[in-house]
Amino acid sequence: MLIRKVEKFLRTHDMPATKFGRLAAHDPRFVLDLRMGRIPRPATEARTLRWMENYEAAARATETKELAPC
Repeated sequence: MLIRKVEKFLRTHDMPATKFGRLAAHDPRFVLDLRMGRIPRPATEARTLRWMENYEAAARATETKELAPC
């Protein structure tokens, strides 16, 4: 289920649900709606998962740069 992955993402990145919704789905109520039982279209789910993967990849790249010796 998408909501479980989103909730884990929110905890991992300490991100508010409304910010996630705005960035990932252009809808600040997206996570709240998922929590209330909304089932997104397959394309929306795929786009959201892809956004999460890209965000995590960028976070890892930033972390790697910060740890690299100068």
